[in-house]
Amino acid sequence: MCAAPADDTTIAPMLCKSADVIPVGDGWLYEPKWDGFRCIVVREGDSLELTSRNDRPFTRYFPELLEPMRAQLPHRCVVDGEIVIPGAVGLDFDALLQRIHPAASRVKRLAAETPAVFVAFDLLGVDGTSLMPRPLSERRAELERIFGSVTHPLYLTPVSEAPDDAQAWFVRFEGAGLDGVVAKRLDGPYTPGQRTMVKVKHERTAECVVAGYRIHKDGKGVGSLLLGLYDDTGRLHHVGVAASFTVKRRAELLEELAPLLDGALVDHPWQEWANAMAHEEGRLPGGQSRWNAGKDLSWVPIRAERVVEVTFGQLQTGRFRHGVRFVRWRPDRTPESCTYDQLDVAEPVAFEELFSRP
Repeated sequence: MCAAPADDTTIAPMLCKSADVIPVGDGWLYEPKWDGFRCIVVREGDSLELTSRNDRPFTRYFPELLEPMRAQLPHRCVVDGEIVIPGAVGLDFDALLQRIHPAASRVKRLAAETPAVFVAFDLLGVDGTSLMPRPLSERRAELERIFGSVTHPLYLTPVSEAPDDAQAWFVRFEGAGLDGVVAKRLDGPYTPGQRTMVKVKHERTAECVVAGYRIHKDGKGVGSLLLGLYDDTGRLHHVGVAASFTVKRRAELLEELAPLLDGALVDHPWQEWANAMAHEEGRLPGGQSRWNAGKDLSWVPIRAERVVEVTFGQLQTGRFRHGVRFVRWRPDRTPESCTYDQLDVAEPVAFEELFSRP
């Protein structure tokens, strides 16, 4: 492997720490924060390996990227980037999730129907030389040399040293499904597994109906709350979960929600789903996890009477994406008031616009 010691088989990607505001001052390089699958690409001649942030193999799931990479990347290189799927407007994360499937025939079909692209943002090694100890300014210059003339489905992420550009990206690109902005030190080396980058993500609040919960994987207390929002027709949609509770809070939630178990399935908006534990296109409670086929995603219905305030990063195709966090119960709100209309949703942005200057 050209960017790591010979006994290494994988490279842990450099990670981010969160911040509330975009850092300013000399020596920062800004780029949009792509919301897809983080991917380290290792090429050794005709051999290509695509690996996720958590060391999961991606190669078989994205066959449409392999030949373009062989045609356009140096014969020996290691590239850090993101796999995303452009949708009708912006990025389609739901389509990306569909690609993690055990059936080769399904992967092949989806590769043709919803092809992925790779957006590069760092170069870890090339032609047998590790670039990780070098400053980002040098790595970026070499990355631009290699990716400056690449064509679809390979892309080079835009960057800027101007905080105004970063702020413009933060506001403008949210409608394309991007997470926010990442800031990196121009003089910084590549630090595998360390949180040396800075990310600034979108965060809003919403009031949601709690229509059920899942027991924590240790079998003790509430692991996550199932959240719902009503559409214009009065249908309650499953929009995500609030989780990451302490051991103490998990037990408290189980006690708080116990009175709502009686008669829970009488006129429950998700009654059919509860009875069948149905799972359709990843949008309904129940079913199996795409990442872990053995993971138990069964749930406990409760009377849909309680309202919770949560924070969320963004809404995409009717569901919350990253960063859903419990804030407080809202006894002053009625379930019927928890509608999509309350949400401030960014204007849509086409994928091609992401590579234009602010």
